Amino acid sequence: MPTKDEPARRRYEKLVERLESLMRAGLKPRYEGYYGQLILGRDDLTEMGEVKDVRRAAREAGGRLGWKATTQLVDGRLFVLDQWEVPEEIERLAGHSAADAIDRARDEARRPRLT
Repeated sequence: MPTKDEPARRRYEKLVERLESLMRAGLKPRYEGYYGQLILGRDDLTEMGEVKDVRRAAREAGGRLGWKATTQLVDGRLFVLDQWEVPEEIERLAGHSAADAIDRARDEARRPRLT
């Protein structure tokens, strides 16, 4: 016979599974699992339940993915970040990707606009 906490345990497990899925979907294969992050907005948090429970579930989901997960609540948004030390070659690749993105944004800003 299920205990009275069984429904709460199942809800929590579903939350962990949902967060794990979202976190996995955000990973970039070229970074080999590093630089994981998930940002949940106010609406997401309201839908998911109590912030303390979402934070705990996010840390557990991160652990399942091999993350050293940390959470930060900023202006109603929850940031879930992987804090593992990144190998130098992945860090260099990410740095190049970031620089390329900045270059593209600058080029786009310099283009004349048709109005």
